[in-house]
Amino acid sequence: MAIQRMDNVLIVVEDIDVVIAFFVELGMELEGKGPVEGAWVEGVIGVSGVRQDVAMLRIPDGHGRIELAQFHAPKAIRSEPEDAPANTLGIRRIMFAVDDIDDVIARLRTHGAELVGDVARYEDIYRLCYVRGPEGIIVGLAEQLS
Repeated sequence: MAIQRMDNVLIVVEDIDVVIAFFVELGMELEGKGPVEGAWVEGVIGVSGVRQDVAMLRIPDGHGRIELAQFHAPKAIRSEPEDAPANTLGIRRIMFAVDDIDDVIARLRTHGAELVGDVARYEDIYRLCYVRGPEGIIVGLAEQLS
């Protein structure tokens, strides 16, 4: 077998604590946070002089993670508009299944999140939406109806 599982998705951020709070409010669990630097990380990511803080958040069922990295050196660079639209090339969003989409939206709004469009219904199967959180991170929410 070539792939055992998807371990995590990395998001580079400017304010790691704000983004941690957003994902914890969503329902993720913080596994740990700490500094990362040295030759081993420089060799893996191909960037010299790396000093960063890294946090790992786990989905409650334990089957997926989001890794956050805040670079202190070298400074992170922005490769796209801050609020890129859904049709921008690259990874656009992370989708989560939720129990109560309206409750999740309300809780995330306390962390500055805004709906990208509307909460839409797909047949009698899902209610779906995109939410833009801190630093322009787009999170998709899906509430199964049947």
